[in-house]
Amino acid sequence: MGLKAKFNVVMSIALLVGLALAALLAQRVLHDNAEREIMREAALITAHASAVRGYTVSEIEPLLREQMKVRFLPHTVPSWAAQTNFRTVQAKFPDYSYKEAALNPTNPSDRATDWEADIIQQFRRDPNLTEFVTKRETPTGTAMVVSRPIRITDAACLSCHTTAAQAPAAMVDLYGPANGFGWKLNEVIGAQIISVPTDVANQRANKLLTVYLSGLVGVFALMMVLVNLLLHYVIVRPVRRISTAASEVSMGNMEAPEVEVKGRDEIASLSGSFNRMRRSLANAMKMIGS
Repeated sequence: MGLKAKFNVVMSIALLVGLALAALLAQRVLHDNAEREIMREAALITAHASAVRGYTVSEIEPLLREQMKVRFLPHTVPSWAAQTNFRTVQAKFPDYSYKEAALNPTNPSDRATDWEADIIQQFRRDPNLTEFVTKRETPTGTAMVVSRPIRITDAACLSCHTTAAQAPAAMVDLYGPANGFGWKLNEVIGAQIISVPTDVANQRANKLLTVYLSGLVGVFALMMVLVNLLLHYVIVRPVRRISTAASEVSMGNMEAPEVEVKGRDEIASLSGSFNRMRRSLANAMKMIGS
């Protein structure tokens, strides 16, 4: 195996090891960034929902307070407003979802499914838990689920949710006497559950990883070409000339031309040393012949 072949084998092994390490590191960094991006999207949805809830309490409910005496208007309920508002967004982004799920909701459409109920129970078991993050498979792919507890901290809320007798008659007429009662102060009655698809962020991360690794391979290939050219013209070709001259001298051809010395590097020094050795050998042969 020639010098260039050995060099290329070693460099190829170094490339494979380097690419493997770079791929592992880059994949971890990029997918961590993807998860942070997903969490930012979930935080943005939560902030939007909180803004709608706040606007409903401060602006909408006072405007409809008189009408509420005649009939119950869900437009004054912060959770109804936040979820209804998000459905407009969901029409364009169906893979995203926002729900204020409850174990015993006033509105039956807010009733928690089995997996949502499990999340609510997590918050009930651990009063210090303020956020629960998990992943679940959906028909459209994997989703990151970020949940926050809904806790009754305002005693005023209990005026509508303690018993049906104490609740506004218009609300009982709309939703019935069996839903959304028996709530207690400081009790976790539900959870804000935000689902964000992970496929888009992960696909973007994988694309960036492919571009990054392709760039590394391209840079390495260019380096290999340049180093091989340098190796050929600076080392291999001069060494071959010295080898050819040495072969001629070993066969007794003392008239063979000297090796041309170029530059001041180690190969040039080797060429000069060979020429001096050849001249010394030629003089010695002349002395023996005379």
